Amino acid sequence: MKRPWIEVLEPDRAQGPLKDVYTRTIGSRGALAEVHKIHSLNPESLDAHMILYKTLLYGRSPLHRREREMIAVAVSRSNGCEYCTTHHREAMARYEKDTAVLDACEGGEWSKLSERDEAICAYVEKLTLSPSSMREEDVAALREAGLSDVEILDAAQIAAYFNFVNRLVLGLGVPLESPSGRSGFKY
Repeated sequence: MKRPWIEVLEPDRAQGPLKDVYTRTIGSRGALAEVHKIHSLNPESLDAHMILYKTLLYGRSPLHRREREMIAVAVSRSNGCEYCTTHHREAMARYEKDTAVLDACEGGEWSKLSERDEAICAYVEKLTLSPSSMREEDVAALREAGLSDVEILDAAQIAAYFNFVNRLVLGLGVPLESPSGRSGFKY
């Protein structure tokens, strides 16, 4: 397996606060991913990362879990982040059984999605690729597709979160685990 471009402390070398946060992360996520371990030199950042992740992906929201995972895939594929695209397509597949929808989402073919999904994906793609070009009309398009302001806020926050994580993964060379190494995660 490839190694990240910075030092990473594996669980068998973890002590003190890092060991504690690794234990909590495994307890809540079921396994420790490479994206978790990239924080090993700063355990507080892993703790904060996990709090934000669980809030946005699992907290109370009118967005369905499938839609949240779809946003993760749309943002990550827009950034060319194979790591997050793979992980979150696998998570989305727990809620979306139509492989044509999964393929369209992973391929950026928004027009093949429902009107609501197309609007969400187009919005988060634009927010990812050209954030300074966002306009009120972009939010209006989401409202026209039936999203409430709470759903729009949640979509923007999830998109922003995955832009953060994609940049960690891409900027520090976080390697994608093998298929067997990606098993055991709680979605």
